[in-house]
Amino acid sequence: MLAAFAVGVRTGLHRVVDVAWGAAFAAVALATYGVSGGISGAGGGRALLLTVLTVVWGLRLAGHIAWRGRGHGEDPRYERMLARAPGSRNLYALRTVYLLQAALVWLVSLPVQAGAYADGAPGGLAVAGTALWLGGLLFEAVGDRQLARFRADSANRGKIMDRGLWAWTRHPNYFGDFCVWWGIFLVAAGSAQAAAVSVVSPLVMSYLLIGGSGKRLLERHMADRPGYAEYRARTSGFLPWPPARGGRTRSG
Repeated sequence: MLAAFAVGVRTGLHRVVDVAWGAAFAAVALATYGVSGGISGAGGGRALLLTVLTVVWGLRLAGHIAWRGRGHGEDPRYERMLARAPGSRNLYALRTVYLLQAALVWLVSLPVQAGAYADGAPGGLAVAGTALWLGGLLFEAVGDRQLARFRADSANRGKIMDRGLWAWTRHPNYFGDFCVWWGIFLVAAGSAQAAAVSVVSPLVMSYLLIGGSGKRLLERHMADRPGYAEYRARTSGFLPWPPARGGRTRSG
């Protein structure tokens, strides 16, 4: 995150922190794997599995966000936040964005860290967790791809994306992340000690996605867009569900 901050200061674009978010999870997983002894350490196969799952998710997310933001200026969210900075914008960004996200990365990564030291081979929970992780990753990646193709068509300018997975939930990417981190937790939870230490991770991530900086803030930003109220009325707020028909509305 400090490296990302240096890039943000140099370029004047603190949106780089969003790219660093996914990459930082991958860095934590790789560092933990090395320090724990890797495949020959206490966690053995579980440590390797947790590392692979986290690195694949983190680097895919970082790459997608970097590609999506190429050629754009500052993210409006950060522009509004930094406009209120009492003093240096860069130091304010360091305190309220980069260091906060660094702490969250460490906290949310607890299953990866604890699971790397858990005794015993991966079992049924690890299989279930990997399946949930895979479903979440695919859901997120497909949703991102659908949105990118929609935005690339100039005929859709000013319109609300309400097709594909976006007809079933207003936030396919956030729902995918939700499944990914509950899946990673299940992989680590084959050890009771690791489960007890790290259950806070998926709970915090769920809060961030639904009630924190994810769904809640994005929908506040989108509220005044033409057609968004109608889209919100017919589309599930988070969990995928068939779109409402015949005048019915969705809650959430």
